[in-house]
This record gives sequence, structure tokens and C-alpha cells, in this order.
Amino acid sequence: MKFRAILNRDGGTFRTTDMQAYSDHAQRIFADNGHQLEIVLAKGEEIADALEAAALRDDLDGILAGGGDGTISAAASIAWKQKMPLGVIPAGTMNLFARSLGVPLDIWTALDALAKGRFIDADIGSADGRAFVHQFSAGMHARMVRLRNQMVYSSRIGKIAANVRASVGVVLNPPEFDVEFDVDGHREHRLISAISVSNNPFAENGLMYSEDLTTGHLGFYVTDPLRPATAARLAVDILRGRMKTNASITEMTGRAVDLHFPNHRHGANCVLDGELLPLGRDVSLRLHPGELKVLVPAAGYAPPPMGEVLLERARQAAASFSAAARPE
Repeated sequence: MKFRAILNRDGGTFRTTDMQAYSDHAQRIFADNGHQLEIVLAKGEEIADALEAAALRDDLDGILAGGGDGTISAAASIAWKQKMPLGVIPAGTMNLFARSLGVPLDIWTALDALAKGRFIDADIGSADGRAFVHQFSAGMHARMVRLRNQMVYSSRIGKIAANVRASVGVVLNPPEFDVEFDVDGHREHRLISAISVSNNPFAENGLMYSEDLTTGHLGFYVTDPLRPATAARLAVDILRGRMKTNASITEMTGRAVDLHFPNHRHGANCVLDGELLPLGRDVSLRLHPGELKVLVPAAGYAPPPMGEVLLERARQAAASFSAAARPE
């Protein structure tokens, strides 16, 4: 098969990776497994155009997108609209979609898994027509992202630390607002502190991501109005992978979710796949079952031993250094 990989060289792990060595290794891995791989190294602002151009080609069997959750979400949206199969190389901080797909989080090992992989028909969600692969959220999560975005950080560790600081700020001052919702015909009006709609229900893990993207249902979660103490208990339960057992949480599933915020404020925000966006007074969320074809590791796939991975990295680094030191 023929693939084109678009790698965000400004994103996450790739910023500190020898991208020429990585590209050479990727092409060799795919060739060893009977595939042809073209590679494009793009700046962050070039990613969307590069993905669009690749998705419109009729001579490709799929595209690979490498970068953080923002890059991957954009790639999934484009791949879904153009009906182009997609593979994911996780190079970000959380890599939530890659986790859902079972793709190894090491960028070198991920290549081997994808080259030996298989396609599945995964679900994808949309909010007012805009695709998402992880979740839509409002309330506590949106306030946390807004606070984090006001902080300065320049590394993965710095981003994680900013997340922690912002989360503490939200726990100490949780928002409170009302929402009218309709989940597959079930209607309620509630006062809440947080709402989240996920692409397939969350699994019991501390990062709140789905472990099966083929259930055919959105996950729907709302909290009761929270005070600092109950918000802190919820945060602890989330970290322990026990969010669904928390007394403040209501969980439902459905294919269609409609939200109305009767006391909508100008400047209110939501989060879609990690991106802070304006929140509309009304939001229509839908699941599109099986409409995103994605590349996942083969059943029973076992990654190469870490020793082999480290040796390959060392070999690539030595070859790159030797080429750089060679006189013209």
C-alpha cells in the first residue's frame, strides 16, 4: 500500500527528534512491510494544507498524521470528510486518540505497529458539524484550559505542570451554570458544574479516554453543582480511574445529544479535542458510527523489545552524526 505521512515538526516529541533520521527509519520500516511511504515535514501552520492536499489524492491508500492531539484531531476531521484512511503517530503530551486506538505511544515503536497494522471502521463525533475524536466539554474543563492557556510553558513537562496548576484553580472555584439537554429523546434541565460528551464512553482510566471506538454511542456526562470539597473528591476519583463511581456524576449514552444553555453568557467557552472555542447557546452533537477508517496495530501485535528500539535509535543517531560531519 501507498501512504503519505505529514509530520508536524513543531509538535511535541518531534521538536527534539532528528527528523531526517526518523523519516529514513519510517520509510525503511514501511518498505520492509511491503508498503511505500512518502514523508512531508511541515511547520505547524502548514499542517492543515498538507493534510488536505494528501487527503484529496486518489493514488494513496491512507495518510499518516504525526503530532499532538490538535494535529491528530485536524487530521481526523479531514480524513473523515474526504473518506481517506488515517494512521496516527502520537507525538504530543496526552495522545488520547492514539491511546484509544491502541497505538504505541513511543514514536519509533508506533511506526512498526502501523506498518504491520490493519484498518478498522471507527466512530467519530461532531459538534455542530465540526468533527471530534475525543470529547466536547464545557464548564470545569473549559475553565481549566482557559487558565492553562494564560500560563507560559515551553516543554511537555511545563505543559503538564500548567495543567496541574490550572486544575487546582478550578477545583478551588468550580463554575455553576444550567443546561437543558436531550439525549436520544431523554430531556432534562439541570444546574451543573461540568458537562462532557465523548466519542464513545470513557473507560475506567485516569486520563478519561475511550478504549473502544466502535460501540456506536456517545458518552454523556454531567456533574451536580460542585463546591471545592466535592470538586476535589471528583478530581481524585478521575485520577484513580473511578470517575463513574463518583456520586456527583451522571452518565448516559446516545447517538444524538442536543444542548441548550438558557443563561448563555457572551465570552463563554467550550473545549473540543483540547481546543478552546466559543460556546454557542445551542450545540448539536452527533455520532457517526464507523465513518472514520483508521490504522491500528494488528490483533495480537507485540512491539519489538525496547532494547532493539534503543539500539536502532543509537544507530540512526550515529548515522546522522556521521553524515553531518562528512565534508562536502
